[in-house]
Amino acid sequence: MSVASSQRQVYLRLLQALRPHWRSDLNLPKRIQSLLAGERAFGSRDRRLYRELIYTTLRYLPWIEPWLEKDPDRAAKIAGWLAADTRDTRAFRAELCADWPGLPSLATRAKFLESSTAELLPRWFQEHCPAIFEPRELEVQLARAPLWLRLQTPNPTEVTREFTALDWRSQPSPALATAWRMLDEADVTKSDAYAAGRIEIQDLGSQLVLESIAITPGDRWLDACAGAGGKTLQLSQRVGPAGAVDAHDIRPAALDEMLERAERAGLENIRITARPAEGGYAGVLVDAPCSGSGTWRRAPHLKWTTTPELVTARAQLQRQLLDRFAGCVRPGGLLVYATCSLSSRENDAVVTDFLSGHREFTVAPPARAFGFEPTAAGLTILPARHDTDGFFVAALRRR
Repeated sequence: MSVASSQRQVYLRLLQALRPHWRSDLNLPKRIQSLLAGERAFGSRDRRLYRELIYTTLRYLPWIEPWLEKDPDRAAKIAGWLAADTRDTRAFRAELCADWPGLPSLATRAKFLESSTAELLPRWFQEHCPAIFEPRELEVQLARAPLWLRLQTPNPTEVTREFTALDWRSQPSPALATAWRMLDEADVTKSDAYAAGRIEIQDLGSQLVLESIAITPGDRWLDACAGAGGKTLQLSQRVGPAGAVDAHDIRPAALDEMLERAERAGLENIRITARPAEGGYAGVLVDAPCSGSGTWRRAPHLKWTTTPELVTARAQLQRQLLDRFAGCVRPGGLLVYATCSLSSRENDAVVTDFLSGHREFTVAPPARAFGFEPTAAGLTILPARHDTDGFFVAALRRR
């Protein structure tokens, strides 16, 4: 039996273990990680191969799942054909898919497999975000998400020097010079630049959220849903050493991780607060829990586990959070609402509903729109334009 044939059997065995869970388990990536880690015979290259095949399966689930019963070998062949061409997948793809054409456009792929592109996203979601069903956006939804870094140093020379020595290629974003895209697969967490806090892993779309807001150095801000602190650290840099960021979250473990990252970056203007000051902030960021539909390309299992009911529940929570933290904004200050969702029910609708009950707030136009067209409620960051995850941000000024 050839190596690729053996790998095909292992891939199909792994799928059988995951199949009962991939339409119900919101924590499927953790299950995948545990499953791969439990295979003692696997090396790091094996794990990368099977991870890529599994995630390709999740991206194209309606095209692959029906074949798992009818013709498992064809299911494996489709997954290999659609998988990204990396050093770990190349031999597998070359042996199993040599008689199939190179990867053409999505429409041509669908025609070749006699399938429909419309089924690659949940049909019910089209009412929530018609834009990602357009060909350009849909193509990006089915591609691997890139690794983006945010520079935390004004002098990137040492980062460039180390990356060059490690033969890691990177490229600054045309939209934001301090955002670097990694062009090679690399574990940047093992670099000196990461250990010294000169870089952080943060999707470009996430970075654009705060870059779209006019933030004055020296101001005091509240990050009301700080979590592990990706945006907290960025906000800390935006307000500068003369400013301050209070971080609040209901998850102590996440805040511990945030403090660790802040210490690594040498940021001393962040503190944790359990009781945000009423009316005490020039700006309040509510980066609210959401359905995560903006991250479907990075976490494709969420396409099949997210439901309309979950979106409704998240929208209710988001509205409650805005009500709760609105009072922390001083007159003339900003209430910034952000999600990593592309659902209008969690974005424009939540803002509109909030404004109907809070006449003291009004929508402020974005300081930078990065090529997107703001609506009356806020700015939606669609993935295709800058190769990012999807986000929404609204800046609400207190009169």
